[in-house]
Amino acid sequence: MKRTAFIFLLLIGYSLKAQVLTPEAFIEQVRQNHPVAKQAAIQIEKAKADLLSARGGFDPSFTYEASRKTFDGKNYYFYSNPELKIPTRFAGANIKTGLENNGGANLESEVTSGQSSYFGLELPVAKGLVIDKQRAALQQAQIYRSMSEQERNRMLNDLLFDAYIGYWQWTSTYQIYSVYTKFLQISADRYRLVKLAFANGDRSAIDTIEALTQIQNFEMLQADARVKLNTASLELSNFLWTNQDSAYLLPEKTVPDTIRFALNLSPQSLEQLLQRASTENPILKSYDFKLNALEVERKLKFQSILPTINLKANLLNQNYNVFKGVNGAFLQNNNAWGIDIKVPLFLREGRGEYRKAKLKIEETNYELAAKKWEIENKVRNYFTETNLLQQQIRVTQNAFNGFTALLRAENLRFQNGESSLFLINTRENKVIETAEKLISLRLKYLKANYSIEWSAGILR
Repeated sequence: MKRTAFIFLLLIGYSLKAQVLTPEAFIEQVRQNHPVAKQAAIQIEKAKADLLSARGGFDPSFTYEASRKTFDGKNYYFYSNPELKIPTRFAGANIKTGLENNGGANLESEVTSGQSSYFGLELPVAKGLVIDKQRAALQQAQIYRSMSEQERNRMLNDLLFDAYIGYWQWTSTYQIYSVYTKFLQISADRYRLVKLAFANGDRSAIDTIEALTQIQNFEMLQADARVKLNTASLELSNFLWTNQDSAYLLPEKTVPDTIRFALNLSPQSLEQLLQRASTENPILKSYDFKLNALEVERKLKFQSILPTINLKANLLNQNYNVFKGVNGAFLQNNNAWGIDIKVPLFLREGRGEYRKAKLKIEETNYELAAKKWEIENKVRNYFTETNLLQQQIRVTQNAFNGFTALLRAENLRFQNGESSLFLINTRENKVIETAEKLISLRLKYLKANYSIEWSAGILR
């Protein structure tokens, strides 16, 4: 009774010194500080920058052209033409307005002398009416902006899966190390009692050797477990970063949440998981956005089949007030207009590009169907694995309980002089073997359970 109380107080003192790192606290730290998590956020910022660049295609532009020629005291010509051009997203139209101030003895015949102003419109009526390169680039940049969020989710999904596995791997090695430490202490206590019994003539010398051999066996196992625990701790440290972007090692006194390790998680139903995988998986959602971008490309390539017909019309006026005195008669007598027409005779380039765009969509749809089926089967596989592992855990837990009961009974018989150290050691080895198997199964179960969410793409 005194020994039990002593061990209890010892465990309390150790727990006060040790700091438990829960999986929630660990994962939150990874999510906030790990470089890969921050890289994932950068994907969105890069897509925003691309979107800003695409919007620049519709920025108004100001140009100013001026030239003058004077030779041998003669003013041949001077031109001054500031112009403002405003691209619009409506039908590919461009609005232009500007001022002119021209003069000299040798002006070109189509140039208006003096001060004048104009306001005009450029409009494609065939190729470029529905969509053009600028509008296509903007639409695709908006799609890629949304797609970047899925890329971030994919990176986080992979990162958190690795982090969870690293945490439970560390927990399992800690559990095995604790088992060996516990039985090493028990065997050391037994060795002292056997030595005392041998000194009193109640035990033979071979019993002390057998008790010592068990201690040495546990010392070797504990040393090996310590090496594996140290390796797992260092691997877990790969995920530990401060908010100042500096890595740090797992503190020596930090211990895992062993209670959570022994609990069975409750996954959703298979139907719910498959539904979430279909609607939330970032890989599948990225395919949807990719198809949307390809559809924009298809519409753009279709324009290559159409003839180029561009209309240009300008309202002209004297001086710098382009709308002064504007009425119906003024419009008829003060305008400039033109039309550009270009029709490829065979349309082979346009038809080829359009066909390629359609084939890309078809190819991507096949890829999406194959990827969706692959993901669904992964979810089914890991879901089935967790159910089978749960059954194995129950069987192994019952076996562990049975072997532990047998060990307690053997210990009682040994204390009454009705058993031997050989049987005690055999029972202990069987308990430890089953404990190792149980810990291994729990680790596999946790890995399979998190693999369900990882394959479904819902780890965040």
